[in-house]
Amino acid sequence: MRELSLHILDIAENGITAGADCIQILINEAPDKDLLTIVIEDNGHGMPAEKLQKPTDPFITTRTTRRVGLGLSLLAAAADRCDGKLEIETEAGRGTRIEATFRYNHIDRAPVGDMAATITTLIMGNPQVDFVYTHIIDTKDFVLDTRELKADTQDQSLTDPVLIYHLTQSIRKSIEELA
Repeated sequence: MRELSLHILDIAENGITAGADCIQILINEAPDKDLLTIVIEDNGHGMPAEKLQKPTDPFITTRTTRRVGLGLSLLAAAADRCDGKLEIETEAGRGTRIEATFRYNHIDRAPVGDMAATITTLIMGNPQVDFVYTHIIDTKDFVLDTRELKADTQDQSLTDPVLIYHLTQSIRKSIEELA
């Protein structure tokens, strides 16, 4: 994948498929430490035992619509290519935590990508799921919690295209201000 945001979208969708009603996404950019950390955590069903034995094996998947599952294997390869690693913690009935680290300045590291579009796509496509998105660059941070958005926009659905458009622009501006 050309952008890390697409990996994040894929992993978050996996959590939703696993029954999660809350997905937490953290991006921590620490250029001074030459480190990029991405964490996606959900409260879904966790990974089944057969997937847990080789979580990055593309030929072991829980999906019934196809026989390959490339999400974790592609993310692991992307991290490994950039002197990083992929760590997976999962517990049946309690959810899964995926952490990928990358050497920030590695020449092969894909850009983070359009996180505003990724987050709003997740929100719009999954209104029943809560998302907590935290983006840190150096010591500045931005946090978006859909539980707060839902409370603030009681009369308006988070699937409303006008609201999503303004939310996308707001996220983009907030990320720009971090840099």
